[in-house]
Amino acid sequence: MTTTTHYHYSDETLFISLLCLSFLSFILIHRRRARRHGLPPGSQGIPFVGETLQLISAYKTENPEPFIDERVGRYGPVFTTHVFGEPTVFSTDPDVNRLILHGEGKLVDVSYPGSISNLLGKHSLLLMKGSLHKRMHSLTMSFSNPSILKDHLLFDIDRLVRRNLRSWSDRVLLMEEAKKITFELAMKQLMSLDPSEWTERVRKEYVLVIEGFFTVPLPLFSTTYRRAIQARTKVAEALSLVVRERRKEKDKKKKKKKNDMLAALLAGDEGFSDEQIVDFLVALLVAGYETTSTSMTLAVKFLTDTPLALAQLREEHDQIRAKKKEGEALEWSDYKSMPFTQCVVNETLRVANIIGGVFRRAITDIPVKGYVIPKGWKVFASFRAVHMDQDHFKDARTFNPWRWQNNSGAASPGNVYTPFGGGGRLCPGYELARVELSVFLHHLVTRFSWEPAEEDKLVFFPTTRTQKQYPINVRRRDQDQAA
Repeated sequence: MTTTTHYHYSDETLFISLLCLSFLSFILIHRRRARRHGLPPGSQGIPFVGETLQLISAYKTENPEPFIDERVGRYGPVFTTHVFGEPTVFSTDPDVNRLILHGEGKLVDVSYPGSISNLLGKHSLLLMKGSLHKRMHSLTMSFSNPSILKDHLLFDIDRLVRRNLRSWSDRVLLMEEAKKITFELAMKQLMSLDPSEWTERVRKEYVLVIEGFFTVPLPLFSTTYRRAIQARTKVAEALSLVVRERRKEKDKKKKKKKNDMLAALLAGDEGFSDEQIVDFLVALLVAGYETTSTSMTLAVKFLTDTPLALAQLREEHDQIRAKKKEGEALEWSDYKSMPFTQCVVNETLRVANIIGGVFRRAITDIPVKGYVIPKGWKVFASFRAVHMDQDHFKDARTFNPWRWQNNSGAASPGNVYTPFGGGGRLCPGYELARVELSVFLHHLVTRFSWEPAEEDKLVFFPTTRTQKQYPINVRRRDQDQAA
C-alpha cells in the first residue's frame, strides 16, 4: 500500500517537473529568439495557450483596456504576445498602424482566423489579394460613393428605415431591429431585393454564420461552428438561386436592367462563376449588416446615457422635419445639414470601436521603432488602443460628440482616427454607413422618446455588442405631446 502511494506521488512529481522544464524551455527559447530577431519586448504567456485567455476575459467585459494598458505600461506601445495560437506583435502606435495598413503586398499580407476564412469563402473581398482585390474593392466603392448615395440609395435607406420603425411599439430589442434594417438595405443595394419572408429567413441564417466567426474551426469540437457551417450552406444555396435567375434574365435581355452589385458582377469581363459571386456577396452582406447595425444600437445607448447630446441632436432633427411635409422623405440637402449628427456618428465610431483592429502577417522582416517584426509573424494593429488613448483624445473614454466640432477632437485625425481601417482595404462602404446611421437617428429622435427597459452592458468579444440587444421601451412623441 505504501509502495503504491509512493509510486503515484513520484508520477505526479515527474509530470510537474516535466511541465516546469517545458515552461522554462519555452521562456528561454523565446528570450533567445527575441534577442536574435530584435523583437519588441513582451510575454508569450503559458505554452501553447499564450495570453489568449487573458485577452478574451478582458474583452468580455465593458472595460477591456487593462489588457492593453498593463502591457503598454510595462513594454511600450509595441509589444509581443501570443494569442489565438500564434506569436503576435501587438501595436498601439498610430505610426506603426499606418505602416501596416499601407504596407500590404510589400510588408504584410491579410491574415484572418480559419473560422472567418471558411465561413466567408475563398472568393470573398476580405481574402482577395493583389490586382483582383484592387479591382473588386474599386467596384464595391463605386456602389456607395456620394453620387450613388445621393441619386439612388438615400431614397431606399429612408424608405426602409421608416418602414421598420412604423411597426415599433412598447418594448423593442434595438439591436435586433437595427439588424433587420441594415440587412434589408444590404439586400436592396446588392441584389435589388425588397423585404419578404424569404429575405428574413436568409437573415436568420446569417446570424448563425456570424456567431461562428470566432470559434475553433473544427465542426467535431464546436457546436457553434458546426451550426455556422450548416447555415452558411443554406445562405449560399439561397443566393445561388438568385444568381442563376439573374443570369437567365441577363441572357434573355427581356427585363429592365437592374443597377445593383449583382448586375455589375454578371456584366464584368472577369467571367465570375456562381461560386465566386456568392462568396463575394456573402462577405459584403456581412460587412453591410453586422457593423452598421451595431453602430446604430450603440449610438442610441451612448445618447441615452448623455442627455445633453440627445437633446441637441433632437433639436437639429426637429428643425429639419419642421421644413418638410408629413411623411416626406429626406433629401441629400437634409443629410448635409446635420453637423451635430456627424459629431455623434464620429464619436460613436470612436468609442464603440466596431472594428477593434486588424490582423496581418509579415511577409518580410519589418523594422519598427528600433525593433524588428520577423517574417512570418502575425501583427495586430489595434485601432481601439489608439482611439482610447488619452494622448490622442482628451478624456478618451468618455462619449463626447462636441470634441468633433471644428475638428478639434484629435491632434491629427487622419492618423489616429481609423474606424474604417485604411490603406488599400479602407472599408468601401464607409460613407454609406454614415448615411444609414444619420437617417436612422433622424427618424428615431423625431418619432420616438425612449428609455432603457433593463440594464444592459457592452462586451467586445467575439464582436462588439450589448449582452441583451439593448431592450428599450418606446413611446411615440405625438402621444407625449397629446398627453
